[in-house]
Order: sequence, then structure tokens, then C-alpha cells
Amino acid sequence: MKVMVIGGGISGLTMALSLHQIGVPVSVYEAVREVTPLGVGINLQPNAVRELTELGLGDALAATGTATQALAFFNKFGQLVWREPRGRTAGFNWPQYSIHRGRLQVLLAAAARDRLGGAHLRTGHQFERFEERGGTIVAWFKDRGAGEAIVEDDADILIGADGIHSAVRRQLYPGEGEPNFAGQILWRAATAAAPFLGGATMAIAGHFHQRVIAYPIGPADRAPGKLLTNWIAQMTVPIEAPPREDWNRKVPKERFFDAFTDWTFDWLDLPRLVADTAEIFEFPLVDRHPVARWSFGRVTLIGDAAHPMQPTGSQAGSQAIVDARMLTAELMAHADPIEALDAYDRRRRPAMNDVTLRNRSFGPEAAMQLAEERAPQGFKNIEDVIPRAELEQISRSFQIAAGLDPATLNNRASFVVPR
Repeated sequence: MKVMVIGGGISGLTMALSLHQIGVPVSVYEAVREVTPLGVGINLQPNAVRELTELGLGDALAATGTATQALAFFNKFGQLVWREPRGRTAGFNWPQYSIHRGRLQVLLAAAARDRLGGAHLRTGHQFERFEERGGTIVAWFKDRGAGEAIVEDDADILIGADGIHSAVRRQLYPGEGEPNFAGQILWRAATAAAPFLGGATMAIAGHFHQRVIAYPIGPADRAPGKLLTNWIAQMTVPIEAPPREDWNRKVPKERFFDAFTDWTFDWLDLPRLVADTAEIFEFPLVDRHPVARWSFGRVTLIGDAAHPMQPTGSQAGSQAIVDARMLTAELMAHADPIEALDAYDRRRRPAMNDVTLRNRSFGPEAAMQLAEERAPQGFKNIEDVIPRAELEQISRSFQIAAGLDPATLNNRASFVVPR
């Protein structure tokens, strides 16, 4: 069996490494010509870290990211609403890592080049379309390094791992249109900053219409005693989503700063953090509606191509990794690749559709919104506002939906056990 993976991001590279692990020939086609460490922070939950560790990348992750020990929710005044342990501190056998997305992608790309060989990680190849011919999938690519010549390749199956703007998904769902804009904008950056809340906490403060997220994602280069800190300022805005070409664009802090000038807490000085940041990027909050199928014969979708979700709950990157491992497991379990892709779809899609919808409802961050609605002027004791049992239920419900129950994960074998 031979496989083509479209997209060299987190899901596509994990897919390729997983297939190589079980001895399946695979080639990855990525549109950009060079994989560079672009982007800001991402969280890898223990279920994803476990799978990357099974791929031999545990030490590299530990050297690159921060092992997050706690998640804490605060109201807009910086008062603690809920705090819970994360990773090993929560009883998992694997840590949660907060890590720079670009550094993670470079790490995965280096492993893929080393294991697959450079000829099987084909950058600068923009996917154009596919066609099924009998028992084969034929795909065409525009080679950006050869005068945009058209390149053809074929395989037994094709996996779309090309993100929220997936060209593979667009061929399967030609009338879907652009992603759904949730009416909010995120301003994101990463900068060197002094540790806060012990140096291993992910903090989220505010409510549904205005909030800030901050967490360390590794040591800061050339800044002793400081950590590279990812921060996000997020607000509901009375504008339409910016056009796709304006996503991830650099903007001045004046775009949003006035709304956050008084967000100085005893554990974090957000205005100072923003002022110390050299580059700030703007993103719309978007996702796509869940669909009824990912797999069509010899073609399927993974990661953001399959279930692009809002970043609430820190799930998108982790679930993309789990997608790749579950699909690999089904390819091991079924001799017929069409049956394997169908089994993956039936097993995986309902859970991811559920998480996508939960994220639209604020996911585990719903506790902050309850605090805002019930005590908009703040509180002395959070349990007078939200009973502890209610806070625990909000957290527990999302963890189960996302596959983050310590007892279940610790006692389950890895999805992929090479023969």
C-alpha cells in the first residue's frame, strides 16, 4: 500500500511518521517551500504527547516546550474562578506541553526527513485536485520550484491534512464556502517575560466577550530568567471576518490595546506584556460546521481539514495528532484500505463533531462566563457564586468528551503498536 498525505503541518507530519512506523510507504506534499518556525503557542494534551512519545519524540518535546502543571480560570478582575492540575500533576503518565507551534512543526519535519527521506517530504507542491481511477487515487500538484509545472502522483489512498482551507475538503464539499466567523478577533504574540503563577500555568481571564490567555511555551532565547510567553487578547467585534489573505497579519497594538489597559492583576501585568512585544498578529475566531462524512472511498480527512474547531479548550493540535494515530491503527486492522478509512470515519468523527460544538459553547471556559453573569462586580468567595460541584462538572464533562480521563488513558495501549 502507498499513501499520499496532503499538507505538511502537525497532522500531516504525524500521519507520515505513523505510517512509516508500521512500514507503509508515504509521501507528504506541502505547499510552502520551506518549513520554518512560524506561529505562536499551542498546547499538546497528554493523549497527544503519549502518541508522539510512541514515535520517539518525547525527549525532543521535553527540550522544546514547557510541561504545563496547572490550568487556571479568572474573572475580569483577576480573581480565581477555578484551578485544576494538568499533565503529570493531574495523574496522567504523560505531561501536557505548551510549545511554540512553529518549533513543533520544524521538529516533526526534521523527523520526517530523517525517517522517510527528503524525497518523500515534497515541499513547494501545491495540491490542485485528485481523481479516483479504479483502485488508485491520482493527484495533481503545482510545483512552485519548477516554474509551477504540474506534477502527477498516484497512491492507494489520499489523506487530506491541509488545514481549515483544505483543498481536498473543498473537492469533497464544493459548496461549503468559507469558514464560519464567530464574531471575535484574536490578537496573538509570543514574547520573553518573567514567570508568573509558578512558571508552568496556563491562565485564562475574563468572559465570553473579552478575555486574555497567557502561558509559557519554553525558555526565552537570550533572556536569562525569562520564559517565552504566549499571550492572546480576544474580543467580540462588530465587524465581519477579514478576508483570508489578511489572516495572521501583523498589526499594531492600538488595534485592541485600549480595551485592556486596566487588565493589570497581581499575577500578570497584561499591558506591560503587550508593550514589551515586538510583533502582534491578528486572527479571526473561526471553525466549520461538522459534516456527515470524512471518508469517501480512498480519500479521507484529518486534523483541521476534518474538524476545524475554535481553540477553546486547547484541543485542535492534540486532536489532529490523535486523528493520525487512529487512522494508522485502522489501516493496520483492515486489509482493505476503503474499509479502514470508513472505520476511522465512523469511530472518530462523532467524538470530534461533539468537541467542535462544545467549543462553540465556550468548552471548559464556561466557568468564567458563569462568574461574569452571576457576579459581574466580582466576588469574595467563588463557591458563593458557583458551587464547587458545578465547577467540577464543567471540567469533567469536557475532559471526558476530549478523551482526557487519566484512568482511561493510562490503562489504554497506544493506538499504534508496530508489528
